Amino acid sequence: MANWKTCKECGAKLGSDDIAINQKLISRDAQEFFCIDCLAKYYKTTRDVIQARIDYYRKSGHCTLFR
Repeated sequence: MANWKTCKECGAKLGSDDIAINQKLISRDAQEFFCIDCLAKYYKTTRDVIQARIDYYRKSGHCTLFR
């Protein structure tokens, strides 16, 4: 069963940006999701880098996940 409410790593509550960036970077078919902090750890980067990518997709207006 899909878990759209909490991070699969730390259990933090997920928001729409958390879910959208997981679908963009990992898989649109994902059933479990990381919070932004855990996603940054997964990719060995920082939260700021992930947040910048979210901002980029939102401002571009081309990605339907961030509308």
